[in-house]
Formats: sequence, structure tokens, C-alpha cells
Amino acid sequence: MVFSSITFIFYFLPLFFLIYYLSDSRYKNAVILLGSIFFYAWGAPLFIFVILATTFLDYQLVGLMYRTLHRSNRTILYITSLALNLGLLFYFKYSNFFIHNLNKVFTGVGIDSIKWAEVILPIGISFYTFESITYVTDVYRRIHKPLTSFAHYQLYIILFPKLIAGPIIRYHDFAPQLIDHIEQETVDNKLLGLQRFFWGLGKKVLIANVLGNAADQIFDLPYAELSTATAWLGAISYTFQIYFDFSGYSDMAIGLGLMMGFRFPENFNNPYTALSITDFWRRWHITLGAWMRQYLYIPLGGNRVDNAWRLYFNLWLVFLASGLWHGAAWGFIIWGAFHGFFLVLERLFLGRLLQRAGKAAVLYTFTVVAVGWVFFRLEYLRPSLQYIHYMFSWQSNITTRWEPDPQFWTILTIAAFFSFITLSRFGQRLHNAIYTTSRNPTMHLLMTSVALILCILSAASITNSSFNPFIYFRF
Repeated sequence: MVFSSITFIFYFLPLFFLIYYLSDSRYKNAVILLGSIFFYAWGAPLFIFVILATTFLDYQLVGLMYRTLHRSNRTILYITSLALNLGLLFYFKYSNFFIHNLNKVFTGVGIDSIKWAEVILPIGISFYTFESITYVTDVYRRIHKPLTSFAHYQLYIILFPKLIAGPIIRYHDFAPQLIDHIEQETVDNKLLGLQRFFWGLGKKVLIANVLGNAADQIFDLPYAELSTATAWLGAISYTFQIYFDFSGYSDMAIGLGLMMGFRFPENFNNPYTALSITDFWRRWHITLGAWMRQYLYIPLGGNRVDNAWRLYFNLWLVFLASGLWHGAAWGFIIWGAFHGFFLVLERLFLGRLLQRAGKAAVLYTFTVVAVGWVFFRLEYLRPSLQYIHYMFSWQSNITTRWEPDPQFWTILTIAAFFSFITLSRFGQRLHNAIYTTSRNPTMHLLMTSVALILCILSAASITNSSFNPFIYFRF
């Protein structure tokens, strides 16, 4: 069940909040937990038992680890919990990739291939695995005490607004909200949450879906029919699609959380206005970047290493891991290495040149990001390089079967407008007005009216189209 579906918007959501708001405060967390279990089981009825079992084992291991006084025993329990979580992630997400590549090597040297039944990927496994790791690590480091209620731990892991695609919430940031969120369940927050949800729904359905449909048509064309202009339109369409798709989903998650009194961290901050790739990663998938920095980059030594080249290697390695986190295919790994390469260049010399360029550096960042998304979209090296070749081959005399229509140009213009508008003072004020944390009654009335219009338009679009993918659903 995805947020941008008729089932979720008109059946699950009204029924859930009706029960939730009518429940006594003592039972609200139980309602959320049962609703979250039902939500996950709807899309993955078998894997719900996997997540329930792993949360139980994790809770017991972390509780035992916290009570253990001997450091070496604590470390053994910590490693056991990490092995459990990372082992499940590797099995479900990477075993197919590993066996497929191993069989290629075996075939090349004349050894029989390994017979292997393809493993189905549970939805959201990367997100709840990372949150499980934050829990055990924060408790191990004595940053926060473990939860005294298994139900509270399950609620932290399986809370449905963030379960499928984040934001990734670190345990020590979320733990106080498990009880305090009920006090934040104000009329103001409910309205802000409702507005944020439908704003995100509009981004996902009215913008991302239209551009995603165009991107799919272009990327599916035979490369012999790709002119340079068409290849760039495909890459740019996908560049905007993935932003409005994922940021729209994050908006919906943040809005749903706010309607229950939860404060989720922001996940995007106008990333296509970034003045460098370094700046881009401060603005794109912010919670993943924070997780990678806290639980991987800093343990590797961070900026405190003695050798500059060790720092560059650590930086590149983190982004290689980020690419692998996104998917089990070489295209994702290359995408991560690609971004890591530009980050190192900016540390070496390119960053100083970009500072002199001012806002014109946005063009550099957007171009690098758009080219990088080709690896992400096609997932394999050879077709990605072929596609990029056509982007830079400057061919205009190729006849293509794909022709953009007025709807495409309209939505592309709207996407560009909202992606780059904060480069102006007016745009920044408009952005602040949309994403503010408080409103007066007049603004609430205005923004709620806009939200309801977006709801109606989005519902009509979903009903009239079968094209409603969600890119990060499979990560």
C-alpha cells in the first residue's frame, strides 16, 4: 500500500485517524502500532513476520547488552545484533546480485553455475535496518538508554508513515517522542500535517508521475532513435521525477507524523539549487547523509585522519556504500562512486573555483547530478554509458518515435520553477510560507483550501491513470 493510492487516501487513512482520534490517550500508541502492522502486512503479508521476529530479537539482545557490565561481552552482543540486521539485509537485498555475479565468474572459467531461487525483496528493509542499527549503536555508546517496552521499540521501527521510505530517524532523536507526541497533537499540527500530506501527494502524482511516464518512454527507446535533445529530455525528466517522487513521499510522511504529534526531520532542502555536489548532499536525502556521517564516516576517522588521501578515500568509500545501499546493481555502485569522485575533486581544487562562480555553479551541479541519475535509472554500466554517449554526441538528425506533448512541457516547466525558485528572495519567502511550522487562521484556511484542491486533482489523476510508481519503494 503506497500513500499515493486510492486505497490509502480514501480507506486506510480516514479509518485509521477516526479510530486514533477517538481513542483514549493510553491506547493511541497501540492504535498506531496495530495500524502500522496492518499497513505493512497489506503489501507484504509474509514479511511482516520477519520484521516482527527481528524486532523481538533485537529488543532482547540490546536489553541484555545494556545490562552487561563487562565491555567485551557487551561488544559481542553488539556485533551479534549488527550481524543479525546486516545479515538479513544482505540475504534479502544482495544475495541475488552476489550469486548472479559469481555465476558469471564460474561460467567464464568453466564451472557449473550455482542453482538459486531468486529472493524477493521485502519493502522498506533498508530503512528499518538502518533504524535498528541506530538503536543498538546508540545504546551501545551509552547515548541513550534502551526502551523498557517492546511495544515502544516496535513502534519506533514499524511506524507506518516512515516505514517504507523514511525519513531515517535516529533513535536518540525519536525516543522522547514516543510518549510526548500526544501532547503535540494540536489542531495547528493536525492542519499543518494535512496540508503537508496533500502538498506531497500533489508533487508525487501531478508532477513526478507525468515526468516519470515521459522518462520511461524515452529510456525504453532503441538507442538508434536517441537524438541528443531527446536523451537530455529523458535524463532531465528522470532528474525531476526522482526529486518530486521522493521529496513528495517525504512530505507525506512528515505530514502524517505531524497529524499524530510526531516531528520527523526534514529530508530535502531544494537540492537542485546546490552550488556544488558537496552542497547537494547537504540538501538531498538529508537523513541518509546524516546516518552515513554518524555511523560510517566518523567511525572511519572522519575529518580527523592524519593523511589527506585517507580522508578522500573515506569520503569516496562512504558514497560507494551509499550507492550500494540504494540497490543491488552495478549502476547504483557506480552512481555512488561517481558522486564520491566529484566530492573528492571539490575537496582538492574544484570547490574553490565553484565559490568564485556564485549562483552560476548551479548549472554545474545540476548537470553532474543529471548525468549521475542515468546510472541510477538504468542500473547497469554498459547501457548507462551508451545513453550518456548519446547525451554528448550532439546528434540532431535522428528521427524518434517520441514527441513531447503540451502536458509534458507544462509539467516540466512547473517542476523547474519549483526546483529553482528558492534562488530568488521571492521564491525563498514562498518556500518558507509553504513549509512553515505555524500559521494564523487565515493562512490555515487558504493553505487547507489549496491542499484539498491538490487532493481532488491527485485523486482524479490516480483514478484515470494506471501509471503510479514509487521509485524508493524498492529500496
